[in-house]
Amino acid sequence: MSEIIITTENFDAEVLQSEKTVLIDFWATWCGPCRMQGPILSEFADAHPEIKVGKVNVDEQPELAMRYQVMSIPTLAVFKGGKPVSVEVGVQSADALEKMTR
Repeated sequence: MSEIIITTENFDAEVLQSEKTVLIDFWATWCGPCRMQGPILSEFADAHPEIKVGKVNVDEQPELAMRYQVMSIPTLAVFKGGKPVSVEVGVQSADALEKMTR
């Protein structure tokens, strides 16, 4: 399963109401570390169909970035049962993503 684009319009349905664990990448196109995180996240999404992986472009969705107090990118957040349970800032390895989503 590839990543899905998360917007203010689909955030509630895709993240807060999801029965699956959701891993969200808050990122921007101009962010070098975000571009490094992208392939790691894509591989993780493909290897873990049981986890919904989404991307929030902070330039296009500033309301979501503000709601979750994203001050630096990339920020990765894990949601379970509609609540954030883990947040990490900076590029995360595949192993780190595994640990975050357990």
